[in-house]
Amino acid sequence: RDALSEVQKHEGGSIKHDVAVPQASVPELIERAGRAVEKVVPGCRPFPFGHLGDGNIHYNVTQPVGMDKAAYLARWDDVAEAVHAIVSDLGGTVSAEHGIGQLKRGLLREVKSPLEIEMMQRLKTAFDPKGILNPGKVL
Repeated sequence: RDALSEVQKHEGGSIKHDVAVPQASVPELIERAGRAVEKVVPGCRPFPFGHLGDGNIHYNVTQPVGMDKAAYLARWDDVAEAVHAIVSDLGGTVSAEHGIGQLKRGLLREVKSPLEIEMMQRLKTAFDPKGILNPGKVL
């Protein structure tokens, strides 16, 4: 498990997701997301791994063989939108163990209500009143 991210580097560009779905929905996520990302970028190679037992999946998608890395990574938002739509449909979350950093900052307002965001910010402030833990990240 620890070497999987390193292995992926040798395969080219990778569009990465840290998502979670109910445990029973993991097989459906993998199957549906595979079809969805193939429609977005034909020939892409889904590479889901991680915490399959608790529903937290690193749903990474590697570029097609022979495709330009920059051209592939330019499709990040399209691939992410396809994966996130399925995760949402399955009652999951678009961010799991890694929280909301900088990459998903804009996405948070699309998937959480203002009240949920306020509650998250209050919790973060309660645990980190000086803002020294994970500085510059949302949660």
